[in-house]
Amino acid sequence: MGILERIKEIEAEMARTQKNKATEYHLGQLKAKIAKLRTQLLEPPKGASAGGDGFEVTKFGHGRVALIGFPSVGKSTLLTMLTGTHSEAASYEFTTLTCIPGIIHYNDTKIQLLDLPGIIEGASEGKGRGRQVIAVAKSSDLVLMVLDASKSEGHRQILTRELEAVGLRLNKRPPQIYFKRKKTGGISFNSTAPLTHIDEKLCYQILHEYKIHNAEVLFREDSTVDDLIDVIEGNRKYIKCVYVYNKIDVVGIDDVDNLARQPNSLVISCNLQLNLDRLLARMWEEMGLVRVYTKPQGQQPDFGDPVVLSSDRGGCTVEDFCNHIHRSLLKDVKYVLVWGTSARHYPQHCGLGHGLEDEDVVQIVKKKEKEEGGRGRFKSHTNAPDRISDRVKKAPLKT
Repeated sequence: MGILERIKEIEAEMARTQKNKATEYHLGQLKAKIAKLRTQLLEPPKGASAGGDGFEVTKFGHGRVALIGFPSVGKSTLLTMLTGTHSEAASYEFTTLTCIPGIIHYNDTKIQLLDLPGIIEGASEGKGRGRQVIAVAKSSDLVLMVLDASKSEGHRQILTRELEAVGLRLNKRPPQIYFKRKKTGGISFNSTAPLTHIDEKLCYQILHEYKIHNAEVLFREDSTVDDLIDVIEGNRKYIKCVYVYNKIDVVGIDDVDNLARQPNSLVISCNLQLNLDRLLARMWEEMGLVRVYTKPQGQQPDFGDPVVLSSDRGGCTVEDFCNHIHRSLLKDVKYVLVWGTSARHYPQHCGLGHGLEDEDVVQIVKKKEKEEGGRGRFKSHTNAPDRISDRVKKAPLKT
């Protein structure tokens, strides 16, 4: 029996099992088995070459955004309008067969936008090049799920389910669970908050399903069985997602209002070029990019080429700013002067742990090299030896 058949068999067993207090341990074990099988499904086959038939694109710019959606929802048209890059668009499905990149120039930054082929139901199992599309989405900083406003709401649920099946968690934060494998000592189970979804016995059964008999587990919040499985797997990617409803010009105003009021949703029309500026502003807001301008000592700030930081790519502190310029700069920094919204007064003397905000101005003051031989009138200019015994004796005078 193949992996897909085993997954479908377990899903069928979960569907016919009643959910109550007596069956929660059995359902927890079944969830752990499905997670293990899905991880095996994503692994490349043994003996396969390293270079597959994927379409990975080299990272460029200060951020990466991926367009994901069903065929013929307007992804290629949206890429062309935002970046100016030509992506073939037609009235038939699967017009785009590979990954087409484009660059958005917005707020003095460069954001890479990827137009991916449309995915269908069953993409997590490899249908329609679904694995390659999802692999590129995992490397993105933000996912734009493009949906057709005239279609049913089930498309959003199908895409979310397909992405979660391969380890993509949309608009979620990592669970507050500390997990560490050990060589000996058995399983240590502790919690700092009351647990309502899981207990010690269920945790032991899930760990034994993974053949883990020595580990330390600490729950810092009321987590579920799925959260514990995600922490044990360790290959989950938590990524922000904006649901973009296109083609709002073919539906009524009441439907547009209902779609716009949903959480993490935005309505646009590529045909009439409606609300595209709000889409760019929402992308900037979700990615959390921070522009920092440099100021040389005694000169005006350089507002032409900012240093762009983000919490997803390293961090937004002064230390991250120095590392972005050069790795060897940290050991020479004495203090930093900061102007901007993150400073209490202008300028503010800050250390390496100070958090920077958008459009801050930073001046780095380096340590001065110590001068040998004293300072001022105490400075010695002679190269004569210090000890009398090292002096060269003068030749006797001729008489």
